[in-house]
Amino acid sequence: MKYLSSLIVAVLVAWAPAAAASDDSAGRVKTVNGSASIVRGQASLPAVVNEKILQGDSLRTGPDGSLGVILKDDTVLSLGPNSEVVVDQFLFAPAEGKLSLVTRMLRGTAVYFSGVIAKLSPQSVRFETPNATIGLRGTRMLVKIDEE
Repeated sequence: MKYLSSLIVAVLVAWAPAAAASDDSAGRVKTVNGSASIVRGQASLPAVVNEKILQGDSLRTGPDGSLGVILKDDTVLSLGPNSEVVVDQFLFAPAEGKLSLVTRMLRGTAVYFSGVIAKLSPQSVRFETPNATIGLRGTRMLVKIDEE
């Protein structure tokens, strides 16, 4: 098993584009429908296809919005209408053993498909909600948070 993990890391390092090392983004917006935005610091940016997602960004959709994001480790997040998810932490440096994904869902609906981080280091992936923290172990899930 240890050999297999080392092999996966070696393949990932060889596969990762050289430009990715200098790119500090966690991922990119893949799809946008209706109203959706990225809140970065104090600024709210309209979500557009190929816009970078950074650690600390809050992803928001309006009543008619949906948003699809692919992170660098191939994790997929899809948000439905009236949703908000914060990318609290994203570290993807397999060669250095730095793997972490922590997201915090504040409201709405989201579908999650795990990526490489969950496969290589399952204990390093957390999906936090107002009532619980979910440890993800290489899976997919749907989360809905009802407004109070």
